[in-house]
Amino acid sequence: MAESSYPIEGQIVLLAGTRASIPLDQLPELLEQTQTYLQANRETYHREYERISGPREADYVCAEAGHWDSIGTELGLSDREQDAVRRAHAAQFERDGRRLDRSEEFETTLEIRDVLAVNSAP
Repeated sequence: MAESSYPIEGQIVLLAGTRASIPLDQLPELLEQTQTYLQANRETYHREYERISGPREADYVCAEAGHWDSIGTELGLSDREQDAVRRAHAAQFERDGRRLDRSEEFETTLEIRDVLAVNSAP
């Protein structure tokens, strides 16, 4: 598999695509498209929202609930595509929460915020 710009692990990509009922070969492209958007707006996200450093190559931005709707509209994503991307970002955040022994805190964050995984490499 080619190197990706998005900080989402392969197993999570498969699970998110399956749960959102989109073709599995479509999700990596959607994640790349989304990551390009997030990287282009990275400074704004870091300035306006709380940021959590992940254990790998991701920084997490904690945006207001419903922020994925705005991103989906901006990128022209269907509801299923947006759901798949949102699920992938949330699942990676949960996995990294377990790695950092902060599961409860990360799960609570997901209840009240939309979390965006932004590649920490420029």
